[in-house]
Amino acid sequence: MGLIQAALASAGSVLADQWKEFFYCDSLDGNTLMVKGQKRVGKNSSNTKGSDNIISNGSTIAVNEGQAMIIVEQGAIVDFCAEPGEFIYDTSTEPSIFTGKLGTSLLETFKVLGKRFTYGGDTGKDQRIYFFNTKAILDNKYGTPNPVPFRFIDRNLNLDIEFSISVHGEYSYKMTDPMLFYKNIAGNVEGEYKRSQIDAQLKAEVLNALSPALAKISAQGIRYSELPAYNEQIGDALREVLKPKWTDKYGLEIDFFGVTSATTSEENQKMITDLQRKAVYKDPSMGAAGLVDAQQTAMVDAANNANGAMTGFIGLNYAQTAGGVNANALYQTAAAQQPAAPAADSWKCACGAVNTTPFCSSCGAKKPAPAGAWKCACGAENTTPFCASCGAKKPEPASWKCACGAENTTPFCASCGAKKPE
Repeated sequence: MGLIQAALASAGSVLADQWKEFFYCDSLDGNTLMVKGQKRVGKNSSNTKGSDNIISNGSTIAVNEGQAMIIVEQGAIVDFCAEPGEFIYDTSTEPSIFTGKLGTSLLETFKVLGKRFTYGGDTGKDQRIYFFNTKAILDNKYGTPNPVPFRFIDRNLNLDIEFSISVHGEYSYKMTDPMLFYKNIAGNVEGEYKRSQIDAQLKAEVLNALSPALAKISAQGIRYSELPAYNEQIGDALREVLKPKWTDKYGLEIDFFGVTSATTSEENQKMITDLQRKAVYKDPSMGAAGLVDAQQTAMVDAANNANGAMTGFIGLNYAQTAGGVNANALYQTAAAQQPAAPAADSWKCACGAVNTTPFCSSCGAKKPAPAGAWKCACGAENTTPFCASCGAKKPEPASWKCACGAENTTPFCASCGAKKPE
């Protein structure tokens, strides 16, 4: 009796699974990363007894914008689609009698019937459709629980120091490879996979990657207070740091990373300001200016000295001569460091060498004639209206009359553009 019941059950389940199904997924909200596809069964549907995890050949699968879809058989991915539209499933191992030639379909149906009989009427197969949310997952706020290292570089002042900053903001991410996400993260879920199931892990990994990403940014000489203006560059640096785990393993990628605030302690800020102020004095002229300013302040204080102005000025004199450095010496050092001005009659060759002779001392090229130069009948080269050697007047350029009637001294007519006749 049990064998008959099993046979009847297998026949009933096979016939139920011959109906073509329609699989559809409604719009996925920002909290859902993956959902198992369900057959659309209406109140007037004739097929209400088909197996949950069987897809009949010829069934329709609809994929919306912002979604991707995979088909899984026995836990292995056998098909994938990331384009919106309507698709027909035609590679199922559970053929439908409503697809293809009737005789062939019946033969395949009986083959399945025999196999189902060995499972007591069950399919012995597991076929599932999963839909994935490929839109940007927004509103992931972050904040460094402890200050992170930041390297401050100012090449103009030759400063290179490291201190700690606190960073706050938010980021978004996208699913770029649903098959990797299914294989390494979600697996065969029965219903939905929510972002809350992985958000804590993702946020921890973002914060761990933030320090090396900021190191790439600080190496460009960007100051911590300027970080909110470099969100795109920080995002690129984070994607690079997170690629081995997020992109290559999870199938995810940072879509946008934003810094809303970057702060450091008052002690660190004071240290930076002091170092910048002191670094300015590496320039001797700035050092001399600072020394003069300090001496002026000291002179005012000396004049107001409680022990008498003379005592104050004696102390000032000792201070000015201590160490053998004074403002004049610093100004002289700054002047000595200034590049010498080129000679009045010097000229720069195309090779880059500066010369005062008629020919370049580096490549031998001849000194080019100055603009507006003309050669006098006596042989002298001039740029003035009269020859500096014989006093002859610079000859007027020969004029010619164009066919349009205009008088010209240039190779082409200034009125119509015609070329000067030979």
